[in-house]
Amino acid sequence: MRPEAELLKGVSLFHFLDDQERTALAGQLEVVQFAAGETVFQVGDPGEALYVIRSGAVEASLKNNTGERLVLETVSPGGFIGEISLLDGGPRSATVVATEATEALRLDRAGLEKFLGLRPQAAMDLLAAMGRRMRFSSERLRHTATRNVNEEVADRRTAVQKAADWIAEFAGSITFLLLHVVWFGVWLSLNAVKLPGIPQWDPFPFGFLTLTVSLEAIFLSVFVLLSQNRQAAKDRVRSDIEYDVNLKAELEIVNLHEKMDRLTADVLHRLEKLRQEGRKDGAAHG
Repeated sequence: MRPEAELLKGVSLFHFLDDQERTALAGQLEVVQFAAGETVFQVGDPGEALYVIRSGAVEASLKNNTGERLVLETVSPGGFIGEISLLDGGPRSATVVATEATEALRLDRAGLEKFLGLRPQAAMDLLAAMGRRMRFSSERLRHTATRNVNEEVADRRTAVQKAADWIAEFAGSITFLLLHVVWFGVWLSLNAVKLPGIPQWDPFPFGFLTLTVSLEAIFLSVFVLLSQNRQAAKDRVRSDIEYDVNLKAELEIVNLHEKMDRLTADVLHRLEKLRQEGRKDGAAHG
């Protein structure tokens, strides 16, 4: 038995073939190998072959209208990819990249026709795989614009970033203001008025207080800027999501307009047909 025929035994699509059928089909197969990260085919390439994964894994993905990369499916050993373009003769509908070192069996259109002639039941496996992939793709595309900004910007802050956010939030509170009013009042009072037993560590013109306040202002401004930069990044994600939502709404409106145009044209066609039939009936009775 040919080595390629032995490879077919581990592939679910060819599981029910007997040895003679595997041997006949093996003559139509080509064993190909892909390194990790290598592209098997890209969107728009001609669909000239189907690939059955013998070992390794490949990932099928595409980009939607907003440029987001969507992973449609990860194909493991025993699975196959590229059947849609091979069957309808159209270009590739997704980009497939090997996620690890992969060995695959390449089956072209002539080989597929011969295989389906041997085992017509396998056509149902192909249709089931296509339906599952299309269903999954439709579900992913349906939810591409309905994203949560809190999920998109996960809390991966470092300890410094968390401290900066807390300080920036606290610096804008009434508590912060009141604490400084009390602090300045006590400082100025004790250093402006000589009280028995209490030394004046910062007499007029209060140079140490000025230095302290200046250093505090410098550090606060840095923490506030750090927090604002993070918030700006989050706002950019929110803007992108709002754009996605608006785009999705616009596409839905366009689809509704097209449906209404088709319905209007259909109704007008039916009315015209009824009017012509009415004229014929009137002429016949006349």
